[in-house]
Amino acid sequence: MAGSEIDDDPHAGGSWRPVARARTYELVIERVEEQIVTGQLKVGDRLPAERDLAQMLGVSRGAVREAFRALEAQGALRMSVGTGPDAGTTVAATPSSALNRLLRLHVALANFPIQHVVDARVMLERESARHAAERATPADLEEMRELLEAMDDPDCDRERFNELDTDFHVAIAEAGGNRLVADMTIAIRESMRRPLLNAFRDLGDAWYPIADGLRNDHRSIHQALEAGDGAAAQDHVEKHIRGFYRDGWGGYFSS
Repeated sequence: MAGSEIDDDPHAGGSWRPVARARTYELVIERVEEQIVTGQLKVGDRLPAERDLAQMLGVSRGAVREAFRALEAQGALRMSVGTGPDAGTTVAATPSSALNRLLRLHVALANFPIQHVVDARVMLERESARHAAERATPADLEEMRELLEAMDDPDCDRERFNELDTDFHVAIAEAGGNRLVADMTIAIRESMRRPLLNAFRDLGDAWYPIADGLRNDHRSIHQALEAGDGAAAQDHVEKHIRGFYRDGWGGYFSS
């Protein structure tokens, strides 16, 4: 038999195995994704009930349920039990949190060189800063100002500073108004939340002058945004990100 020939072949190696068929629920996911990509399903649309979809696709109800759960975890679907108007499975309108979660895990598991992450942050956050200088509302600028004032609090410890720092960069991305750029910026910045906190802690007493430098950087960025100066905002953001990598992360991360 062909199978025994492969097994008996000394050159085949132990890593070669027959290609497994796709799991049924993965095929269901493909069908749902096709409906979304082709525009047959749009945000807010309700999918057929599990039993009905199982019959339509010729699969088990369990396979449909597993596919729905996987797509819900990705942020593509929202599942709600009950009998009211909001019950059932619908196409989700807010996939941002799922993108954030998936990218954060991907960055952590893929072990990208930190310089690559920094370069990606610079590219995205320069764009966010440029847009924010053009589009930030008074409310956006006030929110950023409040975050800066909280970072100036003498009782602000490193963990709290890290939270506020993240929020400040997220606020700039949100103010920029480009949803995709904002989501990618937020996801990458959130993926670095824990590594940054570890770096803050490992700095020891060297943290204090570096923290003062970060505060000054934030103020410069905010002033450029208030002035509507996109070029200056971009330059200050890049200087801020690369400066901390040079002064605060040196020797901490390996690339």
